[in-house]
Amino acid sequence: MPYSLLDLSPVPEGFTAADAISNTIDLARHAEGWGYSRYWMAEHHNMPGIASAATAVLISLVAQATERMRVGAGGIMLPNHAPLTVAEAFGTLATAFPDRIDLGLGRAPGGDGAVIRALRRDPMADSFPQDVVELLDYFGPERPGATVRALPGEGTEVPVWILGSSLFGAQLAAHLGLPYAFASHFAPGDLEQALAVYRDRFRPSRWNEKPRAMLAINVFAADDSDDAHYLRTTMQLAFARLRTGMPGKLPRPTRDLDAEITPQMRRMVDQALRITAVGNREQVRDQLAALIETHEPDEVILTGQIHDHAARLRSFEIAAGAMQDL
Repeated sequence: MPYSLLDLSPVPEGFTAADAISNTIDLARHAEGWGYSRYWMAEHHNMPGIASAATAVLISLVAQATERMRVGAGGIMLPNHAPLTVAEAFGTLATAFPDRIDLGLGRAPGGDGAVIRALRRDPMADSFPQDVVELLDYFGPERPGATVRALPGEGTEVPVWILGSSLFGAQLAAHLGLPYAFASHFAPGDLEQALAVYRDRFRPSRWNEKPRAMLAINVFAADDSDDAHYLRTTMQLAFARLRTGMPGKLPRPTRDLDAEITPQMRRMVDQALRITAVGNREQVRDQLAALIETHEPDEVILTGQIHDHAARLRSFEIAAGAMQDL
C-alpha cells in the first residue's frame, strides 16, 4: 500500500521558522529514500508553530530538493484564494516539476476571522463546490478561445484531491469523481460514515474510474516504546493549547502530561488524536495494520508533530519500515 507523509513544517520551541523550513527540506530528502510516495504540506495562517503558510512556495523548495517523490498540498484552503490564482501557482509548479505535483483542497479557512479579513476574503461566502469545478477547468485541456485561462496551468491536469473531516467533503469528492483524503489525524469523528458515503456515492469521472480514499494517521515511533510515548506528548500538549486558545511553537515533550493539562482536556485530546500508532517498530506495524484492516484505505498518509528533529526523522524512518512489513 502506498504510504505518504504530511508535514506541517513545525517550528519547535527554541527554534525559528528558518530552522523549520530547513528541517522540512531535510525530512523530505530522507522520506524519498524511505519510500514515501507523496510529501504533502498544509496551509495554516497566523500560527507561530507552523511555517507552511505560503504552501506553494514550500512545495517548490521541497520539489527542488527531491527527485522522484510526489510533492503537494494537503491542503490548500480554497476559500482563501481565487481559483485562478491557485491554478496559476500549481500550474507553474507542475510545469517546473512534471508529473510530481498534487493539489489537495480544503474548505476550512486555515485561520480565524482576523485571518479571513486579512486575506480580503468574504467570511460569509461559501462557493467551495463551484470554485473546485472552476479550478478543475483551468487545469483541463487547452481552451484557446476562453476569456480567462491559467497560463501556466492549462493542460497540466494537476491531480486534485478533496480533503475533509465531515460528510460534505465526502459527498463532493464522490459527486465529482475525485480522490478523497480524510483528516482522521485530528478529527476522526465522522471517519467511518464519511468513507462509506464517499464509496457508496462515487461517480466515475475522467480523473478516476473508482474511489480512492486516503487515511491520515499520526505516528510516533522510536526504538524504545517508552520513548515513543514521550515523543507523543508534544502533539498532545500542542493540541490542548490550540483548543484552549493558546497556540504557540511546538512544545517540548513532557514526562508528566497530566500535570500540564486537565483530565477532561486529556480525554478530549486523546479522542481527537485516536487515529494514532505509537511504539516501537513492531507495535507501530501492528497498530497500522489494524487501522488499515478496519478502514480499508487505498493509501495512508502519516504525520506526527515531534519536537526534536532527529527523533522526528527516526520516527518516520521506523514508520516506513513498518509499512514495508505489511
